[in-house]
Amino acid sequence: MRLLRCPGVYRPQGDTWLLVRALADAQLPRWSRVLDICTGTGAVAIAAVRAGARAVTAVDVSRSAICSAWLNSRLRGLPIELIHGDFAEVLPGRRFDVVLANPPYVPCAEPESFARSRAWNGGPDGRSLLDKLCSMLPDVLAPGGIALIVHSALANGKMTVERLRDSGLTTAVVARQMIPFGPVLRRHTEWLERGGLIAPGQCEEELLVIRADHTNY
Repeated sequence: MRLLRCPGVYRPQGDTWLLVRALADAQLPRWSRVLDICTGTGAVAIAAVRAGARAVTAVDVSRSAICSAWLNSRLRGLPIELIHGDFAEVLPGRRFDVVLANPPYVPCAEPESFARSRAWNGGPDGRSLLDKLCSMLPDVLAPGGIALIVHSALANGKMTVERLRDSGLTTAVVARQMIPFGPVLRRHTEWLERGGLIAPGQCEEELLVIRADHTNY
């Protein structure tokens, strides 16, 4: 899938395509209402439309990302609703059958410009957006709905599973993949080693897709 990308917008890569494959494996119910959180270029939202979703809403706090997703969806003639803003604040009262998310999750403590790192910076433990996502999912996920979240094991997949279960969702890891460190993790290797987040000499990370089902009707 060739996608246009404004400067600073997350480039679709291994985690993006792992989430897209997990969506295909989940056999999206036709005519589902789908929410794509932290859409970036809109790659996952586009995949959801092509999988048969009735309606797709994509959200991102970055105006550049929304612009990129708008261009990519319109060039393909796909009717994706695009919303600019914080995902925890711009969807009051709305519920979706499927929620997809690839939020920023890279642990980072460097005092670099947040505007430059917003596409991947997950805070010191990688969970600044993941925890917010876990908290709001039960409210935005319709009864009988499913959520698929992709992130690195460096951001503590066990904690994601536990927090989603504590919120009443049925949760499991449904996909895993080892990939080499990309440019961001290579740049932060020394800090990650000092913090004990990776082993000395480690040069690969494990990606996880975590599924949460809203089984309480």
